Order: sequence, then C-alpha cells, then structure tokens
Amino acid sequence: MSDAAATGKIDAATGPAVDPALDRRFMALALMLGRRGLGRTWPNPSVGAVVVKDGVIVGRGWTQPGGRPHAETEALKRAGKDAKGATLYVTLEPCSHHGKTPPCVDAIIRAGVSRVVSALEDPNPEVAGQGHARLRERGIVVDTGLGAEEAARDHAGHIRRMREGRPHVLLKLAASSDGKAGLPGRKPAAITGEAARARVHQMRAESDAILVGIGTVLSDDPHLTCRLPGMADWSPVRVILDARLRVPLATSVVGTARDTPTWVFTSPTTSAMAEDILKAKGVEVFRIEGKDGRLHVHAVLKALASRGITRLMVEGGPTVGAAFVQANLVDEAALFRSPNPLGEGIEALEGLPLTALTKSAALKSLRTEQVGGDTLELFIRN
Repeated sequence: MSDAAATGKIDAATGPAVDPALDRRFMALALMLGRRGLGRTWPNPSVGAVVVKDGVIVGRGWTQPGGRPHAETEALKRAGKDAKGATLYVTLEPCSHHGKTPPCVDAIIRAGVSRVVSALEDPNPEVAGQGHARLRERGIVVDTGLGAEEAARDHAGHIRRMREGRPHVLLKLAASSDGKAGLPGRKPAAITGEAARARVHQMRAESDAILVGIGTVLSDDPHLTCRLPGMADWSPVRVILDARLRVPLATSVVGTARDTPTWVFTSPTTSAMAEDILKAKGVEVFRIEGKDGRLHVHAVLKALASRGITRLMVEGGPTVGAAFVQANLVDEAALFRSPNPLGEGIEALEGLPLTALTKSAALKSLRTEQVGGDTLELFIRN
C-alpha cells in the first residue's frame, strides 16, 4: 500500500486524496460482490470491483458465469464516463494479457481511472505483477494489499491452482456424537438436521465441483445438486471416483448427467464398453492411475485442475474422506456434529480416528457455530 493510502494525506505527485476508512469500506464491498460468483466462474477467479468518484459509487461489477466478462469491465461499463478520474477497487490484480477477452488494464486505462486499489497480486504467471506495472507506467496510482487476507481466502482456489496445480479442497464430514457416519453394513443414516443440510447445499453452490466415491453412489443414490430454492443452476460438477467403473446406469447422477455435468474417474484397465455406455448417457470418463483398487487422489486433483476446477468440495464417504486426510490434501474442513449417538456403525473416517482431522498438525480450528440442533466446526490449513 502506498504512503498516501496508509496516512490518508493528499500527495499531489501521486494522486488524489485518500481516506483509509472509505478505502476499507469500498474494498469490503468489492469482496462481497466477488463472492457472488463463487462456484460459477471457473476456470477464472471470482473477482469483485467497485468504481468510486468523489466518495460516490458509480459502478459495480463481479465476474460473470463462465469467467467472463471480468469484474473490472463490468464495473467500468456501469460507470461509463464517470470512471474518468475515479478510483477502482478490485479484489485481484487486473489481467494484463490477451486471452478470450482483451486485458482489463487496457479498459482501465481507456476509461481514465486515476487510482486502482488492488487487494492481491495475481499468481497467474501471465499476470504476476504485470497488470499493476502497466497501470503505473501510464501514471495511474496503484495501491496494493488492502483486504489481502480476506481476498486470499476468497481466491484460494485460483491461487492453489496457479501455485500447486490442483484445486483448493474443502472436506465436508457429518458425524454423530460418537463419531459415526453410518449404520452397520454401510447403511446410510440421517446424521444432521435440516439447517445443517441447507448449509451443505450453500457450500455446494460455492464450489466448482463436488466429489464422492462409488460407495456413496451405491448406498445413497445421491443427486449431488444444490437444492436450495431457485439455485438449481448453481449445482457443481459432480465427480465420482469409481476405480472399477461399476456406477449403475439407473443412478440419479447418471440419469441427470445431461442436466448437471457428471465426471467419472476410473482406472486405465476398466471396460471400454462400459465407458462408451456412460458417454452415451452424457457422462464424461477420465482414466487415472491407481493402486490396490484405489485411484491416486493427487492425479485426480491434477486432472481436475487441468479442466479448470479451482474449488473442490469432497463430500462423499468415509473411505474418500480418509484418503484425502492421509494424503494431506485437505485445505479446509467442515465437520458437522450431531448431538445424538449412533452406537454401532461405520467411522466418519475409514480406518482413522476423527482426531486425524480435528487434531491434525496441518489444520487449525477456525471457529465453531451452532447450525440448528447440530454444531459445525470449521478448520483451515495452517
């Protein structure tokens, strides 16, 4: 952040007067706007932007479904001629490269914006500071770092995909008070109440993809969609790990594959005929290496990132959950706990105590809150 942004003083050499309190207010709005697109803008990050002139908001924008138009161009379009001499608040560095759309920095320069307040530098190597540099070269004041911590959380999927070549992983678990996730014989059980289920659907809506194992599909026949009122279109891509390619054609995920994208990951040796049948139903099949009848989750994540997935919600099954915990691939976790015991049943993490998650050195507890009659504890990577 520049000295002017830090002190609130006027610097005739660098630009207009700066009010730190207003900067924080308008960046908070930009962050809120950016979150509107979570789960819908992949492979692009969900960015928010606000154009302000003389203390008045003259334009707002957020990344549109599918990743374009970008937030900056949306906000500038709404601001029109009022963008000249204005300040643009944006949650991620404006792009400086030609992709499917022209660079946002060109639109900012053309609009006559005099100052840009940017929360984060974009880790995309095609940008990586070049957007900020080009703006400064054209005499535009650029202040960076305001809202960086919150922006880093909102853009965690984009950042991890750029830096690590995989999506950001949220593991969702539901457990009884005695740490069980289902009844004996892997029979499903209703663990949490309606309020918790609604919260899970909101999490789905903010994810690019949701992942379960074949065991969950066989035992529960889940839809894996967002069933909040009016939010069916926010349903994520459905990802199923099925090393032996035995997903039945009569399941909900296969039957609705033309309505909601459904991707099945299997091993290289499974039946080509079974793959062709699934493809005819609208399912996309990926072949990934594995071992001992299980797919390599690192390879699955790499393949998902190559298709543009940035935010992955892992929701299905004690076996899959344990695989991600053991591989140290959990970046966030949402643990819903019922106040009621199940007694005999299957553990929430196959072959692992629940403390492998709750006491993991890789994660820290963020907060615990009440959701209806259940509790939700949120964890984040250290």
